[in-house]
Amino acid sequence: MVYVRQEFLPNLKQYKYSSVDHSLLSKYVLKPFYTKVVIKCFPMKMAPNLITLTGFMFVVANCLTLLWYNPTLDQDCPSWVYYSWAAGLFLYQTFDAVDGTQARRTHQSGPLGELFDHGVDALNTSLEVLLFAGSQNMGQGWKTVATLFASLLTFYVQTWDEYHTKTLTLGIVNGPVEGILTLVGVYALTGYMGGAHFWQQSLLATFGVSQTTAGFTIPSILYDFSFTDWYMVQGTIVLVYNTIESAKNVIRARRARGDRSRYALFGLFPFFAAWTFIITYLALQPNILHCHLVPFVMFAGLINAYSVGQMITAHLVKLEFPYWNVMVVPLSWGVIDSLGPLILRYSPVPWLGWPSALGDGVYQVAFMFCMLGMAIGVYGSFVVDVIVTICDYLDIWCLTIKHPYVEGLDGEKSLQVNGNAKKAAYPNGKGKHAAYMNGNGKKSE
Repeated sequence: MVYVRQEFLPNLKQYKYSSVDHSLLSKYVLKPFYTKVVIKCFPMKMAPNLITLTGFMFVVANCLTLLWYNPTLDQDCPSWVYYSWAAGLFLYQTFDAVDGTQARRTHQSGPLGELFDHGVDALNTSLEVLLFAGSQNMGQGWKTVATLFASLLTFYVQTWDEYHTKTLTLGIVNGPVEGILTLVGVYALTGYMGGAHFWQQSLLATFGVSQTTAGFTIPSILYDFSFTDWYMVQGTIVLVYNTIESAKNVIRARRARGDRSRYALFGLFPFFAAWTFIITYLALQPNILHCHLVPFVMFAGLINAYSVGQMITAHLVKLEFPYWNVMVVPLSWGVIDSLGPLILRYSPVPWLGWPSALGDGVYQVAFMFCMLGMAIGVYGSFVVDVIVTICDYLDIWCLTIKHPYVEGLDGEKSLQVNGNAKKAAYPNGKGKHAAYMNGNGKKSE
């Protein structure tokens, strides 16, 4: 399948990265740390995308320990596991932030870097939901699903915002900075407290707050809120605020260009349509919700990653907004199949409804894993096709530097190196010879 047609590829040359980061923590603490300390640990020959992928491997390693020690998301792990999650996530954030600096200092900045970076971030989002659920002993249930919904919506809205405004905007408090550091602290504190069970106790009672204070009695439902419950309340507030702010950004940007803002808001429809099917399917199949939620979370994460990848690609090559997500098709079929027996049971019309072809046992579980396999195949083909297309057009490689930058002679516009002793610079018109590079990167004249 062709995801980017040849006639749109010239738009890649008009690409110009634009971002605004209002985070004070990022400005005064993290960025100086990245540019003055961390970047020196990476050699000039290391490709920025390879740094991004290496950082993601720390998260993958974290997920493997989660699946080994806590596959049901409701068991305590050894303390070192939580510490390793904190370290892995911090390293992921650091590598993810440094790749841009590496791209600038090696003169490898380009549209592929943004696509690759966002794609990895999209995959990390769903994996971190599983890790957070494991660090809170959430278990396989609606709390984990709600956390997944909030996390994926945040990332989707941020990408939707960037597509329309052409600028990645991060607020004073945002997920890639404060959100990740909060999770790092949660993981570390979980290990220090001896396990995830700590977060399931009442926050108010833990801090010694009496249920009856100054003649006022706190309702039991509120007083019994655990640390996890309060975290979800806080996350809901931040989610609503960031979504409204992104919507305002999009409306302002489109009105400034003379476009109608209402059509931009339809861009949120694919996400909510997909999640209507996700929630309905889990409600109709409690076996998947309570016994096989981990692989289903991965499937839902790939649905979002595919939508986000399509948006970023459309942003880079100036395509129309992508509304269609083929991964929803088998999920919708699963919903229809599961609805049949329910309608058959409760409908006053005898002939209305249909028997399920899958049931709610092993065949339903097999179907869910088939959906996951299909999602991996579709998303994998999308990633490979887009990366290969962009690399071929721009004459670059994805995980290695094909044309290393070399500081050249006065008046040269650019110097590019390859292993075949090709010409790297041209005469500047002032009688100087052209510079050539051999396979070891040494200059000859």
